Amino acid sequence: MNPNLKVIFLGGVGDMGKNCTALQFGDDILVIDAGVSFPGDDMPGIDLIIPDFTWLKENKDKVKGIVITHAHEDHIGATPYLINEVKAPIYGSRLSIALIENKLREHPQVHARANVVKPKSVVRIGNFVVEFVNVNHSVAGAFALSITTPVGVVFVTGDFKIDFTPLSDAVTDLARIGEIGNRGVLLLMCDSTNVERLGHSISESTVAAGLEEIFKKSVNKRIIITAFATNVHRMQLMMDLAKQYKRKVAFAGRSMINNMEIAMKIGEIKFDHQLIVDIEKIKNYAHNEILILATGSQGQPNTALSRMANGEFNNVHIGEHDVIVYSSSPVPGTGNERLVANTINELTRCGAEVISNDEVADVHASGHAYQDEIKTIHALLRPKFFMPVHGDYKQQKVHRELSENMGMKPQSIIVPEIGDVIEISANTIKKTGTVQAGARLVDGLGVGDEESIVLRDRKQLAEEGMCLVVVAISSKNGSVVSGPDIITRGLIYSHEAEGILQEAKTTVEKTLNDSDLRAEDRTIIKSNIRRSLSNLLYKKTKRRPMILPIVVDV
Repeated sequence: MNPNLKVIFLGGVGDMGKNCTALQFGDDILVIDAGVSFPGDDMPGIDLIIPDFTWLKENKDKVKGIVITHAHEDHIGATPYLINEVKAPIYGSRLSIALIENKLREHPQVHARANVVKPKSVVRIGNFVVEFVNVNHSVAGAFALSITTPVGVVFVTGDFKIDFTPLSDAVTDLARIGEIGNRGVLLLMCDSTNVERLGHSISESTVAAGLEEIFKKSVNKRIIITAFATNVHRMQLMMDLAKQYKRKVAFAGRSMINNMEIAMKIGEIKFDHQLIVDIEKIKNYAHNEILILATGSQGQPNTALSRMANGEFNNVHIGEHDVIVYSSSPVPGTGNERLVANTINELTRCGAEVISNDEVADVHASGHAYQDEIKTIHALLRPKFFMPVHGDYKQQKVHRELSENMGMKPQSIIVPEIGDVIEISANTIKKTGTVQAGARLVDGLGVGDEESIVLRDRKQLAEEGMCLVVVAISSKNGSVVSGPDIITRGLIYSHEAEGILQEAKTTVEKTLNDSDLRAEDRTIIKSNIRRSLSNLLYKKTKRRPMILPIVVDV
């Protein structure tokens, strides 16, 4: 048996999202998180991007357990796809497990052995002993992991911040982290998301004060707030403020409703049920008697707030009577900044007052540590080896420089990339190889890769358009019975259509006349039509549309 520990990165480094890391010692593998990222404009029709689990599938008999740091989509979103391949127990906080179980209802063929753990819980999983350490983040039940392996302690921060006045009672357990550091840490893997931000992140209590100020000032207006639906402590704050200022609360958006129901069921949120009204009944109340909690913090087109901005939400019509608060910020690396800006612009056009940044009020606090907090973790743990994770490559590089400035030797630090296998002994750390890793695309019920024909065709349709050619040929004498009929979509502007379509028809007719329609294979005829028409359309439009010839024998 190889006496060294292997760390395998299937996601979460070099890019934002789809966090997934595996530790292997001997014949035991421990998986940390299984998250998703979200598609950009270059992936039409794609719902989610998940890690490539091929290596884990090939080693499924060695996977002893899956541990979850927290309940954000970039850490739990791919769990149904992983569990479908790897039948291993899952360990996570009450909220993490509840949200994972809710996801599994959409995958009835997938069954999980789920285990709820609490802060300070210790679980043996194969060759690994995992301690769950409480940390602050923008979701309840977030953990760092102290993992004792046969070669030493690996400390994984997960996504974290150090908040001395959080909305919940539990602060990041610096005392326990210090004890672990005094015991000796072989390897630290630390969140890099906000490593470029100087100082210390603001507290959730500061956000509480900022939101209360808005309630005080908006006595004659309806308040609409959008935030991450998983930030249940902030949701609790908003409902407490609504009760204090005598407003009813309505939820808008399926994910908001689902998460609130789950949080209520497990006791993460508590409130008087008489406070809640159905969104369809808000017309029975004055504007200053209502608070709406809406999805749409990232500007996605079909979310509640985006539909309100476009006048497509039946029960809410935005106007001068509205104050809209973005208690959130666009997720880095997603390109959502433009979507959010567009939505804010439309809301403002409708007459609403939009509060969206800390220059106006402190209405959002990041869940990720700034430099001073990251330095605190490094100082408390004093690891022998270090790998920056949870960030793009630039952020990882900045984090490396920070650790060097704190006294770590360059040869003790590795900036990992997806697919890397890092091997660690008590005295050495080095990259020893790679495994198959990358992205898999979820499209409805299908899963494919980035080079799939389906995605390539969609990109061509989206960028170049389509041309359909239909011609009927007599099977008896090879004459053209009808057609060619030509239909285009997304290719030709109306004022150009008639002339170009006539030329296209003439081109296809010439191609058919030059062919022996009785003898030639229909595949060859289709290929000839496609080639001649492609040349013409590129000459006329400078585009290469998808050309679909249909030859019917009659």
